[in-house]
Amino acid sequence: KQWYQRRVAITAGKANIMEELRDNDVEIYTFPTDDETVAEVNKDMNEMMPFAVVGSREDVKVGETTVRGREYPWGVVEIENEQHCDFVKLREMLIRTNMEDLREVTHRKHYELYRRGKLKQMGITDDGAHPVSLQETYEQKRAEHLEELQRIENEMRQNFVNKVREKDLELKRNEKELAAKYEGLRKENNEEKKRLDEERKKLDDDLA
Repeated sequence: KQWYQRRVAITAGKANIMEELRDNDVEIYTFPTDDETVAEVNKDMNEMMPFAVVGSREDVKVGETTVRGREYPWGVVEIENEQHCDFVKLREMLIRTNMEDLREVTHRKHYELYRRGKLKQMGITDDGAHPVSLQETYEQKRAEHLEELQRIENEMRQNFVNKVREKDLELKRNEKELAAKYEGLRKENNEEKKRLDEERKKLDDDLA
């Protein structure tokens, strides 16, 4: 009785979730029903969505049996017991029954949306008529980016070389100016010394 009440609660919860998804225009994956070999089972599984799944990596003792499950104060949820949760159904649907369809939908829809979104971020519009490879576009953009970085690096290096050259020329000009100033002062000092020597000699001659 307890498990029956919980299944009723789970069913009601699923219905509420589906209603919320529909009210908010949230699109979810549905199993394909166009293949007659799996149409009936997929139709039944679509009506059971969303799946109520409990996961665990723990082994739990139930009576004399050890099962993979999760223990709660009110009892044990057995992972592979379809009366307890939808884990087995989900596993069957994803891995064994609809794996190829999931791959196709992932590539055709989800990856395509991702690809176009990334291309749009790069400023490239893909109308679908002539598909643009995201990988090739990325490599091209990366090459252009690296080329631009190299150009900036070369420009910075050239600017640095130019500044060093300008500084070197400025230092040489300053050295030349200082040398000329020093030579002028030296000549003035020699002339002044010569003049003083002549005046002193003249004074000595006058005193004699």
